[in-house]
Amino acid sequence: MRWAVILSVWGMVAGFLALLWFAWDLPRPEDALGATRRPSVTMLAADGALLATSGDLYGETVRLRDLPAHLPAAFVAIEDRRFRDHAGLDVIGVARALVANLTAGRVVQGGSTITQQLAKNLFLTPERSLRRKVQEALLALWLEHRFSKDELLTIYLNRVYLGAGTFGVDAAARLYFGVPARGLSIAQSAVLAGLPRAPSRLNPRVNPSAAVGRAVEVLDAMAETGAITAAQALTEAERIRFARPPSRDAGWFADWVRDGLAERAPPGTDLLLRTTLDTRLQAAVEARIEALLAGPGRAAGVAQGAVVAMEAATGAVRAMAGGRDYRSSPFNRATQARRQPGSAFKPFVFLAALEAGATPDDEVSDAPVSLGGWAPGNGAWRARGAITLEDALAHSVNTAAVRIMQRAGGPRAVAASAGRAGLPGPLPREASIALGTAEVTLLDLVAGYAPFANGGNRVAPFGIAEARAEGRAVAWLPAAPAPAIAPEHAAAMLRMLGAVVARGTGRAASVPGLAVAGKTGTTQDNRDAWFIGIAGGLVIGVWLGNDDARPMEGVAGGGLPARLFREILEAARG
Repeated sequence: MRWAVILSVWGMVAGFLALLWFAWDLPRPEDALGATRRPSVTMLAADGALLATSGDLYGETVRLRDLPAHLPAAFVAIEDRRFRDHAGLDVIGVARALVANLTAGRVVQGGSTITQQLAKNLFLTPERSLRRKVQEALLALWLEHRFSKDELLTIYLNRVYLGAGTFGVDAAARLYFGVPARGLSIAQSAVLAGLPRAPSRLNPRVNPSAAVGRAVEVLDAMAETGAITAAQALTEAERIRFARPPSRDAGWFADWVRDGLAERAPPGTDLLLRTTLDTRLQAAVEARIEALLAGPGRAAGVAQGAVVAMEAATGAVRAMAGGRDYRSSPFNRATQARRQPGSAFKPFVFLAALEAGATPDDEVSDAPVSLGGWAPGNGAWRARGAITLEDALAHSVNTAAVRIMQRAGGPRAVAASAGRAGLPGPLPREASIALGTAEVTLLDLVAGYAPFANGGNRVAPFGIAEARAEGRAVAWLPAAPAPAIAPEHAAAMLRMLGAVVARGTGRAASVPGLAVAGKTGTTQDNRDAWFIGIAGGLVIGVWLGNDDARPMEGVAGGGLPARLFREILEAARG
């Protein structure tokens, strides 16, 4: 008995020292729970489809009661069938896995519980050692003591790594299937539940066949546990489909949205942003701009283009292409390139005239004009002597535009009208402003046309409709539309811009059955070609040209840009 007591005492001392050695650098669980998530940004399109991510991807924080029952059941069936019965460590599960692995001659089953996996994911490194395994067990016991089973499962489903930079079932559901976690089907849940074993190898984006094979194993396990029937397992296996990867050309829009985040985002939090992007319209923009540049654009020496589609009433940007291919050139020609708009600027000249008392039916001379030795030409236009303001805009008559500018009060009055409409400066204070010598971006020009389409309100372009930080709503209201021009002047401008498409330089933009208005623009030597159109509640701006300002071969705003505008509308409607 004496030796038994001595051995027991020394055994307890040795056990205490061993425990101390294993636990001396153990992380504080309370601290680790609050510090495991690194800030990230997740962007969704207007319909909820995943658009872009930066950093590690986390979706919305989900609660167990909000999820379909088959989702947690799938994880429990394949990862830890005795989850509800053990206290963090499952001796029976370890023994079962050991027998299965010995029988197969390889590792086919793991013995770690969901709680152990959670401890490892939350607090520990991927290091494989006895010390780490003991620490994992100690932390698993602490977690079981600290949280209920439902709480542990909730934390696990929100934090488990599921490949492709995604953490949590909501992020993975949006990435792989384009739906939130609460909308997952049984088959989709099985795919996600199969990923923790080897997230990189089983990633559906990398190896869809392996992901499907693993999902079938999960469905069989769910049938064995009674979560679903064997017939359901077979049916669901045939329904496994993966969402198409998000377009990489939408990267220009994502970059534009991301540029303004630092000033407004709560520091150190994960952001989930629902953007204004319309995936169908974006797809139409991408497809049509590529087709045009690869075909008639190539023949005419056009290498680049840009498109912006914006909701006229609010300023919500619905589509954006900053070039031909984001992967080869992420420079955003829609928001970063400043170029002369040519005659696409003339509507602001005519707006200034309306504000000075003119009407669309007033007449103006189209004869040659000279100001201080500067004498703009009219191209192929043959002078008629006098034409209405509406015809002057419809046919883009330069000499008439200069005279209209003079009636309006000169370059300063024109610049003031353009500024009120939403076109930022600096704008030149010289007569050539009438012919579009100011440098603007495509996005600015599109925003400047919005008051003509919405009854006179100035809008600020925006790309974020809703923001959430760590699952909580964040105030992210865009600037409200503000009255900028009189409604009667907006209506008159819309009428004149309609004449441009109906019988003027923009006839190629006409779409049967749809009211279309807009204005063409071409700069000297055909270096830039523009069309800014209004239709169906949208303002859609198109620019075509070359990055090195090389002249195009006969490309004018009323040609390929107006045609591209029409094709985008037709593709989006069809």
